[in-house]
Amino acid sequence: MPTYARLPVMFDRGEGAWLWDKQGKRYLDAVAGVAVCSLGHAHPAVHEALCAQAGRLLHTSNLYQIELQEQLADELAQASGLDSAFFCNSGAEANEAAIKLARRYGHLRGIDKPALVVMEGSFHGRTLATLSATGNAKVQEGFGPLVEGFIRVPYDDLAAIEAVDHPDVVAILVEPIQGEGGVRIPGADYLPRLRQICDRRQWLLMLDEVQTGIGRTGMLFAFQHDAILPDVFTLAKALGNGVPIGACMARGIAAEMLTAGKHGSTFGGNPLACSAALAVLKTVRENHLAERAKTLGARIAADFRSQFVNNPHVVEVRAKGMMIGIELDRPCSELVAQALEEGLLINVTAEKTIRLLPPLILTDEEAQLLVSRLGALVSRYTAN
Repeated sequence: MPTYARLPVMFDRGEGAWLWDKQGKRYLDAVAGVAVCSLGHAHPAVHEALCAQAGRLLHTSNLYQIELQEQLADELAQASGLDSAFFCNSGAEANEAAIKLARRYGHLRGIDKPALVVMEGSFHGRTLATLSATGNAKVQEGFGPLVEGFIRVPYDDLAAIEAVDHPDVVAILVEPIQGEGGVRIPGADYLPRLRQICDRRQWLLMLDEVQTGIGRTGMLFAFQHDAILPDVFTLAKALGNGVPIGACMARGIAAEMLTAGKHGSTFGGNPLACSAALAVLKTVRENHLAERAKTLGARIAADFRSQFVNNPHVVEVRAKGMMIGIELDRPCSELVAQALEEGLLINVTAEKTIRLLPPLILTDEEAQLLVSRLGALVSRYTAN
């Protein structure tokens, strides 16, 4: 089905931060499969884990114990401070699990129609419930009636949260940084204050870390910058470095909501996917890639700011680790095709923001190439 406005290129192979098309042209990948391939392409640790597991056992179903799934749950729990994990196949599925979990929490508190507070400009997936939670009318258009039970407020607006006066609210679902919304980074007190509000009102704090998780922002999980613990958070994308896997993590009473028969997944957490995720976590940890993302991302952002200091058409350069947004004063989707012609893969979101999500294994030389190549392109574009 024509569900994608695909660019006119077909890739044949990849290595590190580079992709080659069918004609042999090389491209520097500053999108990483939309924050998926944080270890780059054809990473040897992931390759070896997948090959070894494929020759041993692919799938048994969740009717039985799965050793690698238990190991992965333990590693994520220890790294995050949460108690348990539900494994699925994507970020949307992980967010679906979080929404179901919150509703069950509400019902057990005697609330017939539990409601979640969600944010304008958010993106949580394209299933019907996650689409309904998403704060983007364009992606919702034509799919009504939407799922009820979502109360929408502006992002990074604590007063709007405090003003919510609805007896059926049971949780807040929020991205630590809005990716699809334009790499919008909230104020330093935003997540800590949300934690306080949730504690005071007996709401669950649920964080969508699908795009920010696994080292992207300079910590393994974005909430760790603020030294808080959510009740629930979701992962996918970089967790498998291209192998489909998602996770819904929970602690305390939230971890008790999804019991036998209340939720499930045929493929979720199968041995192949978990072998990839375990290899990813080991590589990120042993190679200090979250720390690398923090320092290199700050350097890239500083270089862009320096390059654009006299360009009045660049509104702002925003960055948290290797999650970088360059906002222009005009729509700039044309830049994606122009960059492709010059051997550079970028993305534009929220119409005016160039979103960069490079692999965390990007070298210093590749980072310099990214800044110089994209900087020149933006300068030519805005000059017109």
